[in-house]
Amino acid sequence: MSLHRSIQINAAPEKIFAEYTNVADWKSWDPEVLSSSLDGIFRQGATGRLKPRNGLSASIKISEINTNRSFTVESKLPLCIMKFTHELIQEGDTTKVTHGVEFHGPLAFLFSKIIGKQIYESFPVTLEGLKKKIESA
Repeated sequence: MSLHRSIQINAAPEKIFAEYTNVADWKSWDPEVLSSSLDGIFRQGATGRLKPRNGLSASIKISEINTNRSFTVESKLPLCIMKFTHELIQEGDTTKVTHGVEFHGPLAFLFSKIIGKQIYESFPVTLEGLKKKIESA
C-alpha cells in the first residue's frame, strides 16, 4: 500500500533537499516529529532515531538517496517495513514536493489500516510546514 500527497514550493530542489539533510531540525517544519537524529551524516545506510508526536521512538534507516531528487527512510514494524518517501521534481521556478508512506511485508495490510490513514492525513500540515520554512528563508 502506498499513500502520497504533494505541494508546490517556490524554491529549487537543492534548497529543499538541503533542509531534508538537517535531520535534527525536521521538528521545525514537521509538527508530527518531536525529535529526530542520525548516527553520523545524511547518507544511504545511515541509521538513527525518530520520536513522533503520537507514538514510540523508532529506529530509522536511510535506505535510498538520489541527491536533490529523492530519499527514503525506513522503519521496521513487526513483520512489516514502513517506508517514508520524499520526492522533488523541478517544474520551472517551483518544485513539486511529494511525501509518501508505503508498507511492505506480511502485515502491511494491517499497519496500513492502523496507522496509514493517520500518516496520510498529517501530510498536508507537514508539507505546509516545509513550504513555509523554505519560502521564508
